[in-house]
Amino acid sequence: MSERGSYAPGVPCWVDLSTPDTQGATGFYGALFGWRAGFDAEPEAHGYGMFHLRGKKVAGIGPLFHEDLPAGWHSYVAVSDLAETLQKAGAAGGRTAFPPTRVTHAGTMAGLRDRENAFLLLWQPEQHQGCEVVNEPGAFAWSELNTRDPAAAQEFYPAVFGWNAGGDAYYTRWQLEDKAVAGMLPMPVDVPAEVPPGWVVYFAVEDVEESAAKAKELGGGQTSPFIDSPAGRLAMFHDPWHAQFAMISGVQEHH
Repeated sequence: MSERGSYAPGVPCWVDLSTPDTQGATGFYGALFGWRAGFDAEPEAHGYGMFHLRGKKVAGIGPLFHEDLPAGWHSYVAVSDLAETLQKAGAAGGRTAFPPTRVTHAGTMAGLRDRENAFLLLWQPEQHQGCEVVNEPGAFAWSELNTRDPAAAQEFYPAVFGWNAGGDAYYTRWQLEDKAVAGMLPMPVDVPAEVPPGWVVYFAVEDVEESAAKAKELGGGQTSPFIDSPAGRLAMFHDPWHAQFAMISGVQEHH
């Protein structure tokens, strides 16, 4: 079932895009995924909007509004107690990127950096629980950490979210109560040192090669070859403003 009304603590629940061009990005992703965008006119929303698919919330979009919130796609993990989660992260060797910030009546967010400086957002929900549709074409499908130190991550994330590390020696499937919620793989040794570790957001599509062609027509680019994985056929991309994301077809249900 692809519709969601709530998320358990420790489960990735929302994704959003920070971009220097919200109008241009709205056009790009609308054409690529069939999304419609709506923006909150209230001043306290700071230009933040929501993407919808079939009338359901699937992602957010906003301008660059925080010095520690880089441009690009970001994953949010649901938590029940932000202060406690940030305390656990600090004790495990991470740091608070920015402190809890209430977002009108939607909920409260905070920024987190893990031991290798990979950036992740935390969400303590009120009225906004997260993505209302997942795991179907045009919707959020997976979050994946690319890191140079998987061993450090395998200590950090279980301490913060209670995740267990499954999978094999190369690919880690983060699990919460035996249900896969996210992934991790080591960054290739030939990746330049200035490229930081980080979380990649995956979107499901009907046919990744057709969607790749569409992304290129719209001004985006492909940054990896097509890969056949146990989860589906996938590739990495960037939009015209160089925000990175991945697309996958044949996705299996999870989280």
